[in-house]
Amino acid sequence: MSRYFGNRVNPDRFAPSQLKFYAVLIVLAVFLVLPIVFIFSQALKPINELFLFPPEFLVQHPTMENFVNLFKQTSVTAIPMSRYLFNSIIVTGLVVVLTSLLSSMAGYALSKMEFKLKRLIFEANIIALMFVPAAVGIPMYFIMVKLGLTNNILGNVIPLLAVPVNVFLVKQFVDQVPDALVEAAFIDGASHFQVFQKIILPMIRPAMATVAILAFQSAWNNTDTSTLYINNESLKTFAYYMGTLASNVGNQVAGQGIAAAAALIMFLPNLLIFIFMQRRVIDTMAHSGLK
Repeated sequence: MSRYFGNRVNPDRFAPSQLKFYAVLIVLAVFLVLPIVFIFSQALKPINELFLFPPEFLVQHPTMENFVNLFKQTSVTAIPMSRYLFNSIIVTGLVVVLTSLLSSMAGYALSKMEFKLKRLIFEANIIALMFVPAAVGIPMYFIMVKLGLTNNILGNVIPLLAVPVNVFLVKQFVDQVPDALVEAAFIDGASHFQVFQKIILPMIRPAMATVAILAFQSAWNNTDTSTLYINNESLKTFAYYMGTLASNVGNQVAGQGIAAAAALIMFLPNLLIFIFMQRRVIDTMAHSGLK
């Protein structure tokens, strides 16, 4: 790299030698942004363009008709759309906060504390990474029934809190914090909670941002908990409601336009939270736990 930029890896000014990198990155960026463009395009297509063959990637005559039909459909339901949206906001907020807290505390304990069965617990967490959600669906259902969490708003929250990949990610980040720094805090009289709050958390902010984004996406887009554990319609989430709109419309042709508009509405919060927090995610991927 020094051959191109001298002693600067990331020069302040443009250098002709950077063109080869820009060429590759621009092509890759265009390729990656195509699904996002397609989601917006589908939501803005009139009905006749949605069923064109061969299909068109970009909308030719943009319209808001799909969104108008969506809000008309939601206005005649027995339970207002605002109730589903309120449920999703509460569930997503609880999942993000509790997942971030539990993952960070577990990561700290597995990295810096000594206790019996520590290695076994961490290995169990590693093994849990191999299981897809469908593999634990039946045991999870029996557990939820035994806990009495069916038809309870917590039925949308509890199943989403145990995320092995989040614990693994935070633990690997906490490992980068020097043991000497933690030991010095203990010598000064700090407790485990004080070390966790004042030393560990500030140093693992990028990892925590990534955990928060993953938790937000899993909670906001989740329909399984409302389908499996909730029978009371007023406790179900916005994602479940949006997923059932197309099938509830008598005209299946119009239902496809409504489904496209609903997909865009569900996608927008994920896009916005990633745009605002993408710098933290990049820091996590680079393993920059220490500044």
